Amino acid sequence: MAQKTVQSIIGQLLTDEELRTSFLERPAETLEALREKGVDLTRAEADAIARTDLRLWRWGVQWLDSRLQRCRLSASERE
Repeated sequence: MAQKTVQSIIGQLLTDEELRTSFLERPAETLEALREKGVDLTRAEADAIARTDLRLWRWGVQWLDSRLQRCRLSASERE
C-alpha cells in the first residue's frame, strides 16, 4: 500500500471542490481516472476510498479552514 498516495488523495478530496464533486457523483470512475493518469493507487485502495462513508467527503470539508480549500469558479466569477 502506498500510504502517501492514499493520504494525498484523501487530502485532495477534502480540499479540491471539483475533484470532490466528481467523486461524490461517480466515486469508482473518479478514482479510476486518477489511476489512468498515473496515480499509484491499487484497485483495493481505490475500492476502500470509494466505500468510505460519503458523509466524510460531504461534511468533513466544513471542518477545514476555507483557506485550505481549492474552490471551483463558476463561469460568471471567471469573467
